[in-house]
Amino acid sequence: MDDFELFMESIFKYTRIDLRKYKRPQMQRRLTALRDKRGFRDFMSYFDGLKKDDKLFGEFLDRMTINVSEFFRNPNRWDVVRDRVVPEMLVGKRRLKIWSAACSTGEEPYTLVMLLSKFMPLSDIQILATDLDENALSKAKQGLYSERSLHFVPEEFKRKYFTETPNNLFAVSEAVKRCVTFKKHNLLEEAFDSDFDLIVCRNVIIYFTEDAKDILYRKFSDALRPGGVLFVGSTEQIFNPQSFRFTTYDTFFYQRQ
Repeated sequence: MDDFELFMESIFKYTRIDLRKYKRPQMQRRLTALRDKRGFRDFMSYFDGLKKDDKLFGEFLDRMTINVSEFFRNPNRWDVVRDRVVPEMLVGKRRLKIWSAACSTGEEPYTLVMLLSKFMPLSDIQILATDLDENALSKAKQGLYSERSLHFVPEEFKRKYFTETPNNLFAVSEAVKRCVTFKKHNLLEEAFDSDFDLIVCRNVIIYFTEDAKDILYRKFSDALRPGGVLFVGSTEQIFNPQSFRFTTYDTFFYQRQ
């Protein structure tokens, strides 16, 4: 067993995070750069450092989970949510059960709230948002963002739901924040809730091995109600949706049969 394999095994025993389910070349390259930057000679000495230093461990999680996000990322895909998914889901219903999985620093679930506010009062909106990285979740709960993150936010939402702070950040409104419940959750290891109308999981599955992807797609399928929709990232097309009880709903959208 080489140094990195021993590191992956140690991380799994310590955190239940299974790095073996991520594509190894990308993950090893990313973590080697971080390890070297912090002055560790090998992965096991780096692992010892992670156990002793919470800041170092948080940095490791950030690097591993790729916390890059923005509001309304790929706007034309969000148009599908607004114009098709939500109106069809709301037929005969007042509320929707929605999960933003691997939500990073919160832009995605807050995007969902703003979009849903066109269809229902904020008091009827409740979204579950989960991530593995507690640092990212902490930032999400704060709700402070750079102007760059708001590049695709429609002006009406920017005026209504954001306030510029003295340090040139933008704070999402408390009314929007109240619509989202943030929780720590390990997609690869923990159970999923069920009967979701919509699950959004974008730009994270691409980093997993093919076996891990298959497991996740099955879990997502089981977590959706019949007719529910899975929304994935623009590089995460499912080429055999029928094997997971999905039909193609739209580009990067899959509907549970």
